[in-house]
Amino acid sequence: MNPVVHFEIPYKNPERAMNFYNKVFEWSHEQLGSDMGNYILLTTVISDAKPGEAAGAINGGMFQFKDDWPAQYPSIVIAVNDINETILKIKENGGEVLGDPMLIPGTGLYVSFLDTEGSRLSVLQPVSK
Repeated sequence: MNPVVHFEIPYKNPERAMNFYNKVFEWSHEQLGSDMGNYILLTTVISDAKPGEAAGAINGGMFQFKDDWPAQYPSIVIAVNDINETILKIKENGGEVLGDPMLIPGTGLYVSFLDTEGSRLSVLQPVSK
């Protein structure tokens, strides 16, 4: 298999976008210069988040398109400790939560959101094991 090892999120306003992800998820960033296309590197974790799994492994899934759901695009899911606290941070920092958290049996609480740049992502509060 060929693993997913990176993600990218488009931005319109770099300062606003970096501020959002730092304040909501505590991610650090490194802004590269114009010679690198003004790319921004994001660091989300210092050590591997899934001990026992292949280093850096990111798994995924597919969902059925539903006519009445908003913003159904490819997305990344970010694990959080407290989904309600994260929802407050998303709203306080200019994001928009898309509905109420839903329970995914055996997995955890899940909700999608739009960041300050209009990108759709999701957060998941995993079930305690």
